[in-house]
Amino acid sequence: MDKLTVSATANGLNYLPEYLADQEGLFQDAGLDVTAVACDPWTGVLDDLESGRADIALGGLWVPAMYAGSPRELSVVCQLNHQFPMAIALRNGDDTSAGFALEDLLGKVVLAPGAGGSAPYEFTAGLLREAGVDPGGIRFVRDLSTAMLVELFTAGLGDAIIADLVTATELEASGAARIVFRHLDDGGIMPNSVYYCRTERVEELRDRISRFVSGIDTAMRLVPTVDAGTLDAILKHRWPEKDQGILREAQRQMAQSAVWDTVAIDESASDRWMRILAEGGLVTSAPSYAALADDSFMAEYR
Repeated sequence: MDKLTVSATANGLNYLPEYLADQEGLFQDAGLDVTAVACDPWTGVLDDLESGRADIALGGLWVPAMYAGSPRELSVVCQLNHQFPMAIALRNGDDTSAGFALEDLLGKVVLAPGAGGSAPYEFTAGLLREAGVDPGGIRFVRDLSTAMLVELFTAGLGDAIIADLVTATELEASGAARIVFRHLDDGGIMPNSVYYCRTERVEELRDRISRFVSGIDTAMRLVPTVDAGTLDAILKHRWPEKDQGILREAQRQMAQSAVWDTVAIDESASDRWMRILAEGGLVTSAPSYAALADDSFMAEYR
């Protein structure tokens, strides 16, 4: 068995294909002994890549984008999420009509978790700008953890919150809020979570990464038909403290979307995300797909 270590920014339901590949022995069948850990804080993935404790990292495409052209050279080898699995939940009692539009957030206080990364705010701000809405007309509470902002939202802070599908569904089930916007439905294609490594290690890791990407691809194709017993085993193992019904509902929504459609990044979607990041000031110039990714790992899956 060849060893491959993965350092992830979280333990998230949107990472399900990796967990399924491990559960079903797909990596082992490919001769890989894959070890994966979730870092807290998430920036530990960069330390793990630098020290060699991890071969590849799993996290937002925005991270390699921000480092593009810097001395920390990173290469993206495939994606795990083809869409952004988040949602906007509006506080119950708000008189906004059922026909919600992003412009309805103008003048409101919106909680946007940021301790785990910039994407919840930045991508949503990009969607607002695409819809002709100035994010400056909305008061965002940012840079705090999801857990803290959920607690504060439940206690009365803010009019709306941007959250992952599990958290948003929990808030809806509690009666505190209702989901009014799903990025999976209205956000288009967005290469969200990706695997990346130090550029200087690409050739050393090429064979192992190729087999790993193949396992992820196979797992993605298994997700729509995975039996309830296998899914429940993963959910209970990963999130034993969570309501399993809510987890299954969030997984159903993701499985019916395009979030796990392909390991191959859509170049135009990458360019769009980079433009959004450039508009937000997170990059000095929008890096091209070629500057971010080693497409040789993804070409056969297009």
